[in-house]
Amino acid sequence: MRVPLSWLREYARVPEGASAEDVMADLVRVGLEEEDVHRPSDELHGPIVVGQVLSAEAEEASNGKTIMWCQVQVAPEGTTAADGGDAVHGIVCGADNFSAGDKVVVTLPGAVLPGDFKIAARKTYGHISEGMIASVRELGIGDDHDGILVLGTLGLDPDVGSDALKLLGLDDEAAELNVTPDRGYCFSIRGVAREYSHATGTGFTDPADAVSAPSGVPDGFGVRLEDNAPIHGREGCDRFVTRTVRGVDAAAPTPPWMAARLRLAGMRSISLVVDVTNYVMLELGQPLHAYDQDQLSGAITVRRAVPGEGLKTLDDKERQLDPEDLLITDDAGILGIAGVMGGERGESSVSTSNVLIEAAHFEEVGIARSARRHRLPSEASKRFERGVDWQVAPIAAERAVELLARFGGGTADEAATDVGQAPQPVSIFLPADYASGRIGVDFTDEQITSTLAMLGAEVQPAGEGWNVTPPSWRPDLVEKADLSEEIARLVGYDKIPSRLPVAPPGRGLTRAQQQRRRVVQALADAGLAEVLSYPFVSAEANGLFGTAEADEELPAVRLANPISSEEPFLRRSLLPGLLEVLKRNVSRGFRNTALYESGLVFLPDGRYGSAGIPPLGERPPQQVIDSMLDGIPDQPRRLATVMTGTDSPEGAGHSPRPWDWADPLDTADLVASVLGVTVLRRQGQHQAFHPGRTAELYLPSGAVAGYAGELHPKVLAALDAPARTVALELDLDVLFAAAADVIVAKPISTFPIATQDVALVVDAGIPASDVLTVLREGAGDLLEDAALFDVYSGRGIEEGRKSLAFALRFRAPDRTLTAEEASTARSAAVNLAAERLGAVQRA
Repeated sequence: MRVPLSWLREYARVPEGASAEDVMADLVRVGLEEEDVHRPSDELHGPIVVGQVLSAEAEEASNGKTIMWCQVQVAPEGTTAADGGDAVHGIVCGADNFSAGDKVVVTLPGAVLPGDFKIAARKTYGHISEGMIASVRELGIGDDHDGILVLGTLGLDPDVGSDALKLLGLDDEAAELNVTPDRGYCFSIRGVAREYSHATGTGFTDPADAVSAPSGVPDGFGVRLEDNAPIHGREGCDRFVTRTVRGVDAAAPTPPWMAARLRLAGMRSISLVVDVTNYVMLELGQPLHAYDQDQLSGAITVRRAVPGEGLKTLDDKERQLDPEDLLITDDAGILGIAGVMGGERGESSVSTSNVLIEAAHFEEVGIARSARRHRLPSEASKRFERGVDWQVAPIAAERAVELLARFGGGTADEAATDVGQAPQPVSIFLPADYASGRIGVDFTDEQITSTLAMLGAEVQPAGEGWNVTPPSWRPDLVEKADLSEEIARLVGYDKIPSRLPVAPPGRGLTRAQQQRRRVVQALADAGLAEVLSYPFVSAEANGLFGTAEADEELPAVRLANPISSEEPFLRRSLLPGLLEVLKRNVSRGFRNTALYESGLVFLPDGRYGSAGIPPLGERPPQQVIDSMLDGIPDQPRRLATVMTGTDSPEGAGHSPRPWDWADPLDTADLVASVLGVTVLRRQGQHQAFHPGRTAELYLPSGAVAGYAGELHPKVLAALDAPARTVALELDLDVLFAAAADVIVAKPISTFPIATQDVALVVDAGIPASDVLTVLREGAGDLLEDAALFDVYSGRGIEEGRKSLAFALRFRAPDRTLTAEEASTARSAAVNLAAERLGAVQRA
């Protein structure tokens, strides 16, 4: 929300010399967040004055272009101009939409225009041009560059030589604030001025009090509220006010001060009627809509959309409507999507004479859903979805009527329409000791009651506390916790003492937390970069990475209100989000990348329900906690890595090694060693991985711990990810459960090692890992390590068979092994392989 300071000063006592930075510093104390400062004088300064054209003679230049050689009075007769020159300046101008006697804006030598365009006297077209007559684009106040800004067209007749910046409101400045979702009333000058008074303890003048909305007048334009599908038990529209202004000159210019404030608040000046509705919205926080009443057919009806209906909105796009959309209609069809955007029919234009003003109150959730469904965030929907003051609708309508009558020459009908049922005010009981107990500050009764009264709430004593009725502009105050937060905010967050909690004895990180920290630290030490990705994915990504089997039906958690309609599900795997991060880094030039992430995945079994919200302020009973846990899906912790490119930068005399399928296996071994777990591997199949370069990782118990290898080339191509990217995903919960409580380091033997090789011929379908497992078991305790170093098939080997060569390393902790002891252990390993796998030792 951009707040012009001149506007704010009308309703709050802002010191005359205060800057936008000073105002934001005050507002920060009451919880608003500072964003930026908008100050036209930063780009537009110097002698910029009102001038009057004395003469304008057309001349044809040598290049065939027609220019105007003008004599312009820029200071009263007998005085010196603002640039130190004569009162009359000769100026060359390329536009011709003005004539002698017109008053214009003149930028004199020494002035600077937006874009750091410096004005100086210079020779052009055979004349010395002492300045420039400006257009609205050159002044940075509009897009019109077809001609000069003639002040008379704005209804202005200022004195010659007066400050044009002040005349056009360009000497003002605005403070831009970030308004949190619960503070929708601050999307108005009215709300910000009230907060400024809270922050500084100064006075506040409510602009709504200056408007007297008519009451007891005859019914005006017909309105029917026919919401047959309320959301959450609330009707889509519970109040609808209309007023009619007849004989409006819609082509009349918007007053410069109003246009300047709108511009500084971030809105374009469009036309008088539209500008008035926007101005009132910014002032009071109530969105308005203006119709050409002569274009309407019959009464206005507020209803839900019918399946199959469509609408062309003001942005010239066809919208397919949803049955949940709330519509404004008449007998001829749809006029607009309520609270979001109007349609083409019925809109006011420069030919409009009779204007119908609409000021309505719409239900927040429905407006928010419609705006997101149609991707139509508007100034109106931004306010409606946060909650608009129910009582301000007739006041805002009357304010717009007054402005149209004053500047458009219209006459307001006495008749008005105000239909709908007011919501019952909610009274909240606030115990006397509640705020102090919750905040940790001993608030006095006077502090509590005066603070709540300052908010606009009605406070009535009731037993050991008060019954508090929040004001109509604070729909976010619904329970006693909200009131206590307001008390803390306005009394001052700085009054809350800072106390470090005392850690209870015997506490610390849980076993799982310690294990997770060891794992992520080990990967960081190994040179991988930890990232966090969004848990939101598409159905296709869940189906591809969430299971090893293709075409398997998988339940998934669908978000009720997703950020993106293309990614409405919670992830079943970490890899989709991790690959998106990888792609973004590669696109930024990081070609050699190794990333990892530790996080939760969501694996529903189709039986979970919706967990209820327990009462606040105390620990819920165990049965309530159990029911909440039963209502959420299983959320195991996973670890995933992706690698692409090479393991190191290329350098002189150094050729880096490309990451390949073996690297994620080494990463899995690193994780296993940190946890003290034995992880075995075998040829695996996963639809997202390369069919010949995939390992299934499992524990000696048989539990599958994850998959590692190279991702499928078609998957990488479809994701636009780098070719030959390798990945790993581990189920950390499975590894944590199997991890040793205490990892005991093995002593390093000082005795020499005995190495013996063995080559075994087995069936081609037997994985080398199975043979290696049997050899380790058969060799016994003397075997320190075993590794495959050769695979051979072909000449000398029967068809359907293969030769696997292993290096066996034997060592004893307390003596030097004899050749006989090593050979005996080797023979035992070979014999067990022959017994279980039919292995034959190759000669």
